[in-house]
Amino acid sequence: MRPQEITQTGTGATAWIPVNYRQSPFNIGFGAVIVSGTATYSVQHTFDDVYDPAVTPVAFDNANATAQTANKDGNYMFPVRAIRLNVTAGAAPVVKLILLQGANA
Repeated sequence: MRPQEITQTGTGATAWIPVNYRQSPFNIGFGAVIVSGTATYSVQHTFDDVYDPAVTPVAFDNANATAQTANKDGNYMFPVRAIRLNVTAGAAPVVKLILLQGANA
């Protein structure tokens, strides 16, 4: 997977970023950065197929990146299908999420 970046301006969730759940090892690192304003946000993942229009993906908060109010990094060691950022509160928040997945050797 190529490096991915997505930004959320204001409250709400970004679009889902599909990831290569078949890659072994899976290993995705992420960084969430508050670009401006103040924000409360969570990094979320789903196991559902985000490409299927008949499916409403169920969002799960990353256990180590829930209700954050500062920059945060973390990782996913085990497969998920997609990742997004959900900004739940703040004053003029702009938050960026960056995903990097290691390449197969």
